[in-house]
Amino acid sequence: MAASTLAGCGDEAVRVPVPSPDAASARLCAGLRLPERVHGQPRRDTSPESPLTAAWGSPAIALRCGVPRPPQMRPDAQLVTVNGIHWFPYPEGRPVTYTAVGRQAYVEVTVPAKYEPAGDVLIELGEAIKTTIPEKPEGEL
Repeated sequence: MAASTLAGCGDEAVRVPVPSPDAASARLCAGLRLPERVHGQPRRDTSPESPLTAAWGSPAIALRCGVPRPPQMRPDAQLVTVNGIHWFPYPEGRPVTYTAVGRQAYVEVTVPAKYEPAGDVLIELGEAIKTTIPEKPEGEL
């Protein structure tokens, strides 16, 4: 999970593990037009530098595009829907990582407790996801 590997503070680059998506997902992720600010927090550099990752604020809100389907997600999983994007939150009980599902590429967003409830963050990032990454056929997560 990205949350456990994030480090850094201030203006230093934030360590965000780079996913290894298939070619189709990588193309979709490269098209994401992410905001310069999320939840009022400025965008930060990530390490290693990658078009598949982004971060904002301190502690960092981190995004990884092209991650694998969450292994914890079962067919009966409870999803959170925010502005038409379905998110799978985990760990259960105190969600800090959300994965956008039902799209042709999975996008993971780690939201530190400082920014909870995470709805505003998901709204701000969801627009870029919705306009760039097409939905999967109905019923597919």
